[in-house]
Amino acid sequence: MSTSRYTDHLGRPLVAVTGIGVVSSLGSGVADNWRALTDGVSGIHSITRFPTEGLSTRIAGTVDFLDLPAENATERSHAMAAFAAEEALSGSGISSAFGGPLFLAAPPVEPEWSQRFALGDKAHPAAGEADAYRRFLDVLKDAPDLAFRESILFGAISERLADRFGTRGLPVTLSTACASGTTAIQLGVEAIRQGRADRALTLATDGSVNAESLIRFSLLSALSTQNDPPEKASKPFTKNRDGFVIAEGSAALVLESLEAAEARGAEILGLVTGCGEKADHFHRTRSSPDGGPAIAAVRAALEDAGLDETGIGYINAHGTSTPENDKMEYLTLSSVFGTALDTIPVSSNKSMIGHTLTAAGAIEAVFSLMTIRTGTVPPTINHETPDPAIPLDVVPNVKREASVSRVLSNSFGFGGQNACLVIAGEPA
Repeated sequence: MSTSRYTDHLGRPLVAVTGIGVVSSLGSGVADNWRALTDGVSGIHSITRFPTEGLSTRIAGTVDFLDLPAENATERSHAMAAFAAEEALSGSGISSAFGGPLFLAAPPVEPEWSQRFALGDKAHPAAGEADAYRRFLDVLKDAPDLAFRESILFGAISERLADRFGTRGLPVTLSTACASGTTAIQLGVEAIRQGRADRALTLATDGSVNAESLIRFSLLSALSTQNDPPEKASKPFTKNRDGFVIAEGSAALVLESLEAAEARGAEILGLVTGCGEKADHFHRTRSSPDGGPAIAAVRAALEDAGLDETGIGYINAHGTSTPENDKMEYLTLSSVFGTALDTIPVSSNKSMIGHTLTAAGAIEAVFSLMTIRTGTVPPTINHETPDPAIPLDVVPNVKREASVSRVLSNSFGFGGQNACLVIAGEPA
């Protein structure tokens, strides 16, 4: 490090963002997404990709405008990740082999039932329908299909992306539930801070909306069942919220040490100045009712950034629209920020894009950067019935122009995964 301009309050390399890319139910590319998000447009719609008869939830934020495989979550996740990475790398000005590590947040992969049955039919076409699952097991045991096996390996997406973009070293694939995208960014930040890399490609993707995922989340009473109209279903922090809306998407961030980025003349989009992560062992899916681990994660991110509760100008909330999580997030924020929370806008992107699960933290990090760069705070739409127990300034229904220099972005996931980022504007 040649001067203190390139180090933080702890003497670590400052980590700059030099490229961003995003795909969500609102569109492909940062510009289209940001325009729709700040206009309060919803990407939630009725599902048409697969039959939903008999399902209690028949809506989602699916990505239907790209040419994605209809029945393969791995291929959908890979295609969206590749699109986001292409946009981020193009924006960063890196056109050759990337030359740094890849950290990918990806959903746990299981073959969908249609894939299992199709593979069984291929090997035993004369067998009856009742034996479909037995045929599938026979295929795996006696005549393994290498292409099928490759498609469901957890690390398959990152290996293909590493080859495509020329990243260095073994790509890391991780899955920490709804905090995954934030965790991937944190790993990239740590690699640069520790001097293990000058740059890192951080990606998060999730194309796993299918009938089975809807059934599983419905059994947990986690999904909204307000199917009509779909665009009104996701309503974080309202009194009549009834669950989240599952969605798809991907986001990519090119991270570099500030010194290396400026040395090559890259445009600095912003900085990732703080990371906080705390585990919650209370329950496999529920958060601790006292908010203790989430509170610790927020405080850890602020401390990592060298800030107190007065240093944040906007909070990009986890804001899932579930009765329990929204209440817990308010408890967390009020415990950390106290009366300072009265003057901090807190909005939820998920009111428009739905909950993209593994990809959520990275997509929301991109939107947090855009808030700083444009001076526009996205709204929380569908906020017609405020919850008096959650007295937040949620930027209800309409965007707000405001000068914001630092954003706290929260990700509180199933299974005790709590991760937060502090994102700042470019250095003076």
